[in-house]
Amino acid sequence: MLTENDATVPDALEVYDGLRDSSVFYVGFKDIGLPVRSLKKLAQRIRADGRKAMLEVVATNREGELDSIRAALDMNVDYLLGGCNLEEALAMLQGSPIQYFPFVGRTVGHPTVLEGTMDEIVEDARRIASMPGVHGLDLLAYRFAGAGEPAELLRRVRKAARIPVIAAGSIDGEERVRAVIEAKAWGFTVGSALFRGMFGKDSLQAQINAIFQIDGVMA
Repeated sequence: MLTENDATVPDALEVYDGLRDSSVFYVGFKDIGLPVRSLKKLAQRIRADGRKAMLEVVATNREGELDSIRAALDMNVDYLLGGCNLEEALAMLQGSPIQYFPFVGRTVGHPTVLEGTMDEIVEDARRIASMPGVHGLDLLAYRFAGAGEPAELLRRVRKAARIPVIAAGSIDGEERVRAVIEAKAWGFTVGSALFRGMFGKDSLQAQINAIFQIDGVMA
């Protein structure tokens, strides 16, 4: 994710250009931090390189979320992550090729936090996964404010949903990467940790390479 503190970094286009030799296949960004025209240019550049563009919605109100979905359609991204106004989102996305991975559970604030009990979140995952047009789930496992281990929450959500689950937010080191792999997440996002040198003090490219060297990580 070309993001820090739940916002697309201001120089995302330049940062991406410096990563074009990376093995990474999925490149993400948030719906805030840059104007839509810049995000559209970024998405076009990512897709022109044969990669998948992923937009994560972190808007904290309904109007902002729906505006971001319209922008996602205009940008022609491959994946839309996050958001919580499911019925309206699904209606807007109907007929589009976008893969939709909404948030599961009660998400609040910015940076976004996941609230509720583990049982409530698992039940919500089961409900959302049954909705036509939902391709996967966006789970803020390491932003979970309730009782219990994030990896256990991820395992329970994955088993209940039976569709792909992305572990998003606060993956800041090898230990958490290994935990989400062991929990059989479909994928995980890394954003702020890269810009803060949490995977080494070298370049972003070197840090991404280090992540791919962790057993179980695939491009």
